[in-house]
Amino acid sequence: MANPSLFYLFLVVLSFYSMSYNIAESTLVTTDSYNGATNFIRISCRATLYPVLCYQSLSIYASKIQQNERQLAKAALSVSLAKARFTTMFVSKLTKVSRIRTRELRAVQDCIDNLGDTVDQLSRSLEELNHMNSIHGGQDFMWHMSNVQTWVSAALTNENTCSDGFSGHFMEGNVKAVVKKRIVTVAQVTSNALALVNRFAETHQAAAADMP
Repeated sequence: MANPSLFYLFLVVLSFYSMSYNIAESTLVTTDSYNGATNFIRISCRATLYPVLCYQSLSIYASKIQQNERQLAKAALSVSLAKARFTTMFVSKLTKVSRIRTRELRAVQDCIDNLGDTVDQLSRSLEELNHMNSIHGGQDFMWHMSNVQTWVSAALTNENTCSDGFSGHFMEGNVKAVVKKRIVTVAQVTSNALALVNRFAETHQAAAADMP
């Protein structure tokens, strides 16, 4: 008769190896999924003007984006909106800087207005894209998609207008430097978001055209 203690030990060891295998297999699946998502983001970002910034800002959302064009566009818009909101708060504080020159103050105030419009337009774009989850194609899709593209383009224009307000040698100084540095980043992520929105629209149109 077999030793019960040895048999029990055998079961424990077998259970341990089985559990280890399941954990390793699960990790492999998760890793493969993550690598597939990050590779999808990297390739998609090639369609943007700032691919390195695009990948850096979006790869952290790989688990949510997976390999979904819509989720990628939504994540890009969310990043742009977050940066626009933060920059708006930062620029607003500059109105309280002591000894700020009149021209600088006027440029800062105009920039705040432009950024406020940017935040509104990006918010509406994101809401529209969320609404489109229930729309799969046809004229309705293109109409909503056109709204998103128009608002993101307008947001990018407002960001550039803010930056242009500090042009000229009369505006040289610390205020211009700190504002333009942050506006450039916002404009770049918004440009990337627009490129990915356009990519999503084109991919969707191509898929719809291939359907019987």
